[in-house]
Amino acid sequence: MIEHFIEKLKQDHNKWLNIQHLFAEQSIPAKTILLREGMIASRMYFVKQGCLRIWFNKDGKDITFQFFFEGQAVSSIESFISKKPSLFTIESIEASKIISISKEDFDLIQNEYPELKEGFINILLQRLSNYAQLFLSRIKDSPQERYELLLKEHPEIIQRIPQHYIASYLGITPVSLSRIRNRH
Repeated sequence: MIEHFIEKLKQDHNKWLNIQHLFAEQSIPAKTILLREGMIASRMYFVKQGCLRIWFNKDGKDITFQFFFEGQAVSSIESFISKKPSLFTIESIEASKIISISKEDFDLIQNEYPELKEGFINILLQRLSNYAQLFLSRIKDSPQERYELLLKEHPEIIQRIPQHYIASYLGITPVSLSRIRNRH
């Protein structure tokens, strides 16, 4: 998705020359916090390589909500847009390469190049779809069914993410996840 967004920007060489400096690329180690729960999101991140997760604290327990891999955008969108405190933390799971843009620069690009709003709307719609799927799965599916769906639709999560994060994401304990995996 990020490649599509940046390729759209690069289509007009002069336009890209004017704004490429607004995108900061950096390499970060695993377990790097990019945004803390309760802070205001001032940047949007695009995963070039690696994996990020969003999580929140519930009664001292770390609850993983979503994972982001290569080509995906992540921010606390609600916080980024409304400037309200984020409901979750964004953290790298693996050493990662990310591209980021500040809220101010993002708004500048949106105002100067309104045709890019389509890309942002696509990011928002994909995120909304992910939230809806997760919400419905938690209501209607058993832990076994959630694991099987994850295995079928997102094998990269099973291959790359530590089990305790997967268990948290599925809403089960690591012991329950181990039992489910042993039955498979």
